[in-house]
Amino acid sequence: MLPVIALVGRPNVGKSTLFNRLTRSRDALVADQPGLTRDRQYGIGRLGGRSCLVVDTGGIAADAQGIDALMQQQVQRAIEEADHILFLLDAKEGLTAGDELIADRLRRTGKPITPVINKSEGLERDLAAAEFQALGLGQPAPIAAAHGQGVKALINGVLETFPEPGAGEEIGETGIRIAVVGRPNVGKSTMVNRMLGEERVVTFDSPGTTRDSVFIPFRRDGRPYTLIDTAGVRRRARISDAIEKFSVIKTLQAIEQSNVVLLVLDAQQGIGEQDATLAGHILESGRALVIVVNKWDGLEPDQRDRIKEEMDRKLPFLNFAERRFVSALHGSGIGTLFETVEAAYANATRKLSTPELTRILESAVEAHQPPLVRGRRIKLRYAHQGGQNPPTIVIHGNQTEQVPDTYIRYLVNRFRRVLDLSGTPVRLLFKSGGNPYEGRKNKLTQRQVRKRQRLKKFVKRRK
Repeated sequence: MLPVIALVGRPNVGKSTLFNRLTRSRDALVADQPGLTRDRQYGIGRLGGRSCLVVDTGGIAADAQGIDALMQQQVQRAIEEADHILFLLDAKEGLTAGDELIADRLRRTGKPITPVINKSEGLERDLAAAEFQALGLGQPAPIAAAHGQGVKALINGVLETFPEPGAGEEIGETGIRIAVVGRPNVGKSTMVNRMLGEERVVTFDSPGTTRDSVFIPFRRDGRPYTLIDTAGVRRRARISDAIEKFSVIKTLQAIEQSNVVLLVLDAQQGIGEQDATLAGHILESGRALVIVVNKWDGLEPDQRDRIKEEMDRKLPFLNFAERRFVSALHGSGIGTLFETVEAAYANATRKLSTPELTRILESAVEAHQPPLVRGRRIKLRYAHQGGQNPPTIVIHGNQTEQVPDTYIRYLVNRFRRVLDLSGTPVRLLFKSGGNPYEGRKNKLTQRQVRKRQRLKKFVKRRK
C-alpha cells in the first residue's frame, strides 16, 4: 500500500504550501491567512523517489469552537489514518505554547513523527532547529516549502522508513490488477461478482456496503487477474461515518496499485460532481482506464443520448478511455470488459521506438509549427520513450519550457491517434538542450582525418 503521510500543525505554518510542493500540484488553496484549509485534502506525493499519499489538514487550535471544532475532527481523522506525521512549525515565529500542546497530543498517538521547521530560508540550519529540539520529537528538519529548499531530502528520508514495494509491482502471478471504482451504490460489487461468475463479495441496495478494498485473484481462460472491489467515494461533506472516511484512503491506494481502472457510472443517476473528482484522481495516477456505464438496460433512447452528452460535457479529459455500456445485474455487456481491459493494458505498456516517435513529432511540427517566444521559434528536434504505464514520451529541443498547454494537447492527441493508444493517458516530458546524437558525424570525420594523417606518414617513411 502507499504510505499515508499527514501534514499537521498550527494555522498558517505552510501545510498547504508543502502539500502542493509534494504533490506537484496547486490543489490546496494557499494564502497568507490562517484557517483557510478546513477539510482534509488528499493527493499523491510524487516529489521523492517513491509515491505516497499526502493528507493536508486544517490548523490545530486550542480553543476551537463552531466550524473550527468540526475542522479539528477532520484533523484527528487524518492523524488516525496516517502512517507518518509531518508536524509543521514556523521558524520565524519560533516555538509557541500551541506547538507544545500539539506535540503532546501527537506524542500520545505513538506514530512516527518528524518535526518540520518551515520558513527557514536564510537561517543557519542548526540554529533554526535548535529551539524546536525541546519538543523531544527527534531531530527537526528545516525546510522552505515555498521555495522547495530541503523538501525532497525530507520526503526521501521519511519514505526510507517504509519497506520497499513488494514484488507485485510488476505483472506476474497476480496478472492484470483491475480496480473497480465509483460512487456508492453504482453497482461495483455486483459487477465484480458478474466478472467472477460467483457471489464473491457482499451486495446490498444501500450505499457504503463495501468498507475496504477487496483483492480477489482469479483465472479466466487460463490467464491470471486480480479484481479490486473498492468502497464508494463521495463528497467528504457527506461522509459522517469514521469507517467510511478510512475507505476513501483505501480506494485511492487501490487506484495506485492497479494496472487498469474501471470507472463505474450510474446511467440512471447521471454524471455527478463526485464522478468528475474521482475521474481526476484516476487521470492523475496515470492508470489505464475503461469507463463502464452501468444500469444501461431499461433506458429510453433519449435517456441514453442524454448520458452520452453528459459524459462528453463533464468528462472531456477522459476522451482517451473506451466506454462500455452494461447491466451488471443482468450480465449484459460484462463479457466484453476483459477484452477492453487487455487492450488498454497493452497500450499502456507498449514499447515505442525512437525513430517512430521522432517521425511523428516531425510530422506534427510540419503540420502545425510551435508558437514564437520573444521572436524565436520553439524548436522540437526528436522524441524517445521515457516510461510505460502510462506511456511517457520525452521531447528534446530548445525553449521547451515555453511550450503552451494548447500545443501540448495537440501533440498528445497526435501521438495517441497515430500510435492508436486508446485506453491510456499519454504524458509528455520536455527537455531543453543539444541533441546528444549531434556531433557523432564530426567525431567520425575526425577519426578519419587522423587515420589519413597516419597513412600519409607511413607512405612518406616508405618513400
